[in-house]
Amino acid sequence: MNAPTMTFDERYRAISSRDTRFDGQFVTAVRSTGIYCRPSCPARTPLAANVTFYPTSAAAHEAGYRACKRCLPEAAPGSPDWDVRGDLAARAMRLIADGVVEREGVTGLATRLGYSSRHLTRLLVAELGAGPLALSRAQRAHTARMLLVGTDLPIADVAFSAGFASIRQFNDTIREVFDLAPGALRARRHLGSGAQEQLPGSIDLLLPHRDPIDTDGLFAWMAARAIPGAEEAGTSSFARHLRLAGGPAWFELRRGDDGRMRLRARLTRLGDLSPLVARARRLFDLDADPLAVDEALAVHPELGPLVARVPGIRVPGAVDPHEMLIRAMIGQQITVAAARTALTALTEALGERVGDGEASGTLFPTMTAIAERGAEVLRGPAARIRAVTGAAAALADGSLTLGVGDDAATQRAALLAMPGIGPWTADYVRMRVIGDPDVLLPGDVAMRAGAAAAGIPNDPAGVVEWAARTAPWRSYLTAHLWRAAPVRPTRRAARRTESEKESS
Repeated sequence: MNAPTMTFDERYRAISSRDTRFDGQFVTAVRSTGIYCRPSCPARTPLAANVTFYPTSAAAHEAGYRACKRCLPEAAPGSPDWDVRGDLAARAMRLIADGVVEREGVTGLATRLGYSSRHLTRLLVAELGAGPLALSRAQRAHTARMLLVGTDLPIADVAFSAGFASIRQFNDTIREVFDLAPGALRARRHLGSGAQEQLPGSIDLLLPHRDPIDTDGLFAWMAARAIPGAEEAGTSSFARHLRLAGGPAWFELRRGDDGRMRLRARLTRLGDLSPLVARARRLFDLDADPLAVDEALAVHPELGPLVARVPGIRVPGAVDPHEMLIRAMIGQQITVAAARTALTALTEALGERVGDGEASGTLFPTMTAIAERGAEVLRGPAARIRAVTGAAAALADGSLTLGVGDDAATQRAALLAMPGIGPWTADYVRMRVIGDPDVLLPGDVAMRAGAAAAGIPNDPAGVVEWAARTAPWRSYLTAHLWRAAPVRPTRRAARRTESEKESS
């Protein structure tokens, strides 16, 4: 059940049972204490008459409440609503998490969403109980809490890494949100924060998620598609170099022995940490509600065995929307292995080398580099090469925009208007970039092979009709059907199976 559709009584039952499924989906503010909690807070359940539910921590802050020191609601996984919902509020929340307000201000956020700053603020206050500045401040407080309890960075570095403009602003916000000084909040990390000993100045954070999670599938997906030099993947880790606003960065996602996900990072500018965390979470779909997805899919007899075999399946996201489009276009008509070879050649020829020694690596080429020199490196049909370089040129000059805050229908129409981009590519990019949970790829051969294996109609029209019953989780249905596709015994058959899968 999605939090926005829940009644007061349903939310109250959730907090009475301390249901962890709803952590991060709403907060519970208690008038008699002046604090707000996550739904699973172990404290005694407050009287219903004293409770107000808010969709975000920022809304509770604006109403005058402070975060519970016992359950630390800011430490909960993020809400899956910002992917499930495609409305203005969801688009704004994705952009705020990506650091747009810090980089471009409220005016920049409003421009990206197609509204005036005043009208956007009015709409967000009406929908979420807080405007963009308050939502961004809550994001900074969340990042600061992660750094205080998860690293040994000096408190001044924590302040600027979290996006605060001054130490005073940082101190005031932490005291206001948590009713604790930054040093006192750091001192509480022995209470299960997941902090661990690390090298001075390094960043090593716990990334909360909802169980179950199919990390084996995520790491296998990344390993099959990793570009040597730019990415490195194993059975329990994935690392890569990428560009952020402040310069080159490196991060690693890994599964610890305790099953929890951790993030290690090296940044040119510490202020890029919050957007990096948001991108890493999207890449591994860490804000998903797996119990809701599994419950909805498992009721269908054809899917029950698939869900039982792979509980908590995730849909991989993307850390760079522009790169995602290029990778999708290059891989849309060839095997995963062949696309990886082509992308490796492109990255080696046009990518930028960064770092030195063990920290060295290669950044995926810029769109300008691909537009200007991609034709020298890419191999294959001339029309495909023109399509790739043309898309890169459009992204480079801004005539084509692509980002996490896009409206789904508008993004799809803009991509389909580009030469060489068809429905499979446009829909696949939407699945990966926006995190849309309800995308079906009826033209995907591997998905249709999985549908046949599961006893589902596997012709395009038939699978579209059958899959309608699984809305709004058709992206997760697609992921299950990819996993269910049988391994082909011959190379020629394997090429047919993979012909419409992309390499990223």
